Amino acid sequence: MAVSISGLFVGSSEDFYNMPANHLYANVAWMITATIFVLMMTPGLSFFYGGMVRAKNVISTMLQSFIVMGFVSVLWVVFGFGLAFGDDIGHVIGNPCDFFMFSNVGVGNVVGNVVGNVVGSTDLSQIGIATTTIPLALFALFQMKFAIITPSLITGSFAERVRFSGYLLFMVLWTIVVYCPLAHCTWHPQGLFGMLDVHDYAGGIVVHAASGIAALAGALFLGKRTQSQDSAKPANVPFVLLGAALLWLGWFGFNGGSSLAADGIAVSAFLNTNTAAATAMVTWVAFDAIRGLKPSAMGAAIGAVVGLVAITPCAGWVSVGQSIFIAFVITLCCNMAVAWKGYGKMLDDALDVFPTHGLGGILGTVFTGIFAYGFFAKDTPDMISHAEFFWNHILVLGIVFVYTFVVSYLLYWLTDKVITLRVSRHSEEIGLDRSQHGEEYASESGTGLAEDVMTDDEWFRGIERS
Repeated sequence: MAVSISGLFVGSSEDFYNMPANHLYANVAWMITATIFVLMMTPGLSFFYGGMVRAKNVISTMLQSFIVMGFVSVLWVVFGFGLAFGDDIGHVIGNPCDFFMFSNVGVGNVVGNVVGNVVGSTDLSQIGIATTTIPLALFALFQMKFAIITPSLITGSFAERVRFSGYLLFMVLWTIVVYCPLAHCTWHPQGLFGMLDVHDYAGGIVVHAASGIAALAGALFLGKRTQSQDSAKPANVPFVLLGAALLWLGWFGFNGGSSLAADGIAVSAFLNTNTAAATAMVTWVAFDAIRGLKPSAMGAAIGAVVGLVAITPCAGWVSVGQSIFIAFVITLCCNMAVAWKGYGKMLDDALDVFPTHGLGGILGTVFTGIFAYGFFAKDTPDMISHAEFFWNHILVLGIVFVYTFVVSYLLYWLTDKVITLRVSRHSEEIGLDRSQHGEEYASESGTGLAEDVMTDDEWFRGIERS
């Protein structure tokens, strides 16, 4: 209510949507397309995660991703974009007042009521300087889709045991306190990580490492599910394949669009993205076969997604051969991390978010420090040395890990004090679809796709007998 009423008092200037002459229409068209593709990834993630859980939790798991498109979109418009990309404050956060309610976000890259792109103008925003060939509004929308999918990735770690209302509160707080500062430090012209010559092409640090580390903290905080997972089967493997396909397709916008132009870097990122995904899929399935496992649809889908994660930090800056090597090595590491029995004994990361997204993003950033140096050094004679470039990436990964883990754990704790995060044992037994949403997935009764769900009376009788 407060947001909707406030919107009545925030307007834009009369000429705010007149396209400046220095915008390139090819770039505008491509970035609109890329933005659509990135948004499509979140429903794709819903299917990807939803198919992996048991049938009684399919709807709740899918909704946890899908609902973020609403909450984060509103948050981003009100002040989230300003926190991430507003004029710099201390190299770690932006000024939320710069773009409050998108009041200064139109087709001109400006702050205040000045329309146009006059180089050197005191009213030209710092982020506007970096996006002069596309409208600021389009850049803001593109970045919004990144902000949407990042907290969605975390949900896989605490699937099947989190209260929906508590999750919503945590997700909003995490976007404000963790995602926005990391996005500012990494992608704002005055950001701390950029000042250290640390580069993240499309979200290896901001999206995948951050969400994976937060997932690790969530799995530790919430504890293991009450029911044994040894005999649990995915509710719908075709959903997993569909989700992986949508993610693969959407990733072309995710990586290709991160050049912010229809240029050679976008084409390179497009090519490397597909090559890495294909390499990782083949590697995952082949490595499973070497270990004595049957080639599975789940393995193929997970492998492809790991390859997409692996190439994200450096997609536009490496060669095709390097993308194959990066995907191959990281896929082997992630496969072994998922298969490591000790990991599952320590904590219940339900859908292996940290061993895939977290570890993939971290290792991808390490390889960025190794292979991307030549791209930046070729036109910068006074560039720092390759060794400094590499170790700065390692240093930033350490900072990100500590900050994200500690703050995420504190946010879980704080949220739990306001709204209990962990559902009751009864709610977990009957499934979150029924206990949290009053809905049921069609395959839950007698189809053989997953275990049937007991009624409340049957559950209570079972407790009495025990």
